[in-house]
Amino acid sequence: MTNATGFARRAVLADRIRTSGLATDAALVAGGALFTAALAQLEVPMWPVPVTGQTLAVVLVGATLGARRGMLALLVYAVAGLAGAPFFADMQGGLQALALPSFGYVIGFVPAAGVIGWLARRNWDRKVGRATVAMLLASAIPFVTGLPYLAVALGALGLPNDLQSVLAAGLYPFIVGGVAKALIAAGVLPLAWKLVGRR
Repeated sequence: MTNATGFARRAVLADRIRTSGLATDAALVAGGALFTAALAQLEVPMWPVPVTGQTLAVVLVGATLGARRGMLALLVYAVAGLAGAPFFADMQGGLQALALPSFGYVIGFVPAAGVIGWLARRNWDRKVGRATVAMLLASAIPFVTGLPYLAVALGALGLPNDLQSVLAAGLYPFIVGGVAKALIAAGVLPLAWKLVGRR
């Protein structure tokens, strides 16, 4: 079902592309994975978890592509990185990335892209207020997998992995940056919709 402009009512930004089909979807998924890999290299080195642009990429990719393509893009990103592509922070890749204390966050990128994509299909990315709520929610999801993974990794290294130590290493340093990235995405996406609407 379409509206007066001929577009699907529950469209995401990628649906505004005139050509559609399997090849277009594959290109969008690959582009989303490469975009995430590029922003992963925007890094403030920290240990055990670096500050990167990955979370910003995840919410932008998920909202732009929608839940299905967004999740596929982040899955391709993770699998390609594990296969050896230098996609993770600091140009890392290969199965040894599984031993990184930060790999649990990468796992959480897939459902995060799905949630923001689902919300974007319901127009949560078109107004700054709702987009901010959606981006903050999606940005929090990687911590659900990232923190337990970090706790196990720290314990395997013989380092403190009690709740307070894990939060100090894997949550508290990222709150301000996470909010900033969510606000950037919440500003960019409504602006992109306005620009698309003028075309």
